[in-house]
Amino acid sequence: MVQTSERLTSTASERYLLVYMIAVLVIVTTLFIVFFVVFLKRKNKLMLDKIEQQQAFEEEIIKAQTETQEQTLKNIGWELHDNIGQLLSFANMQLSILKMQVSDDIKEKFKDTSEALSNSLKEVRSLSKTLNNDVVLNIGLVKSITNELERLKKMKFDSAKLQINGDRVDFINKKHEIIIFRILQEFLSNSVKYSDAKNISIVLDYNQTNHLKISATDDGKGFNLADKDIEQGSGLINMKSRAVLINADFKLRSKPNEGVQLILDYQFSN
Repeated sequence: MVQTSERLTSTASERYLLVYMIAVLVIVTTLFIVFFVVFLKRKNKLMLDKIEQQQAFEEEIIKAQTETQEQTLKNIGWELHDNIGQLLSFANMQLSILKMQVSDDIKEKFKDTSEALSNSLKEVRSLSKTLNNDVVLNIGLVKSITNELERLKKMKFDSAKLQINGDRVDFINKKHEIIIFRILQEFLSNSVKYSDAKNISIVLDYNQTNHLKISATDDGKGFNLADKDIEQGSGLINMKSRAVLINADFKLRSKPNEGVQLILDYQFSN
């Protein structure tokens, strides 16, 4: 009986010890898991803070670069209007005076030169307006795009059209309008320089709720998007950087001999 009692006592002690060890193990494991979760959360928070700080820093750099570019464009616009424009006006005036002093048969020879000077003066004045963000702010996005397309049609393209789908809205951030216009202006500039396109079109689609979807398309020779020279080109970088500033989704589609299409999805608030 004594041995049986001792065995029962020993078995109970072993059970208590086992339960105690399991309890300790569970507590230690739980503490470890809690510590690990807290550590991961803290680590993730630090990483997110670092990413946010980096993004904020990059956005500030892009903003500063954009503001510098805008001021540079504005200065160029002033120079074109005030200096180059005045020189062309003076040359045109001098030519008119000279025409009055020659015989009729010689006057005819001045016709092409006079027309070239007049057209150059109009082009300089038109270009100076598109480079000045104050003018863009004053006349708005649609009128600015229309003016730019009309200017380029005279200079380069067989057709340059603007299409508006849906009801226009007037509560787009005015500074964002300038950035959207500059993105389109960069696209148009690249089309003029590289595409060999004959036709170009821009569509402003207001049909999506709180979204303005913009597409610009040319029918030029296109290019391979995987080309590193294209990917690292200043034009594409400028367009992407400006899109980041207004939180717009930016896409560029192109294939050799199939033209180029820019798609910009901008979300606005009313």
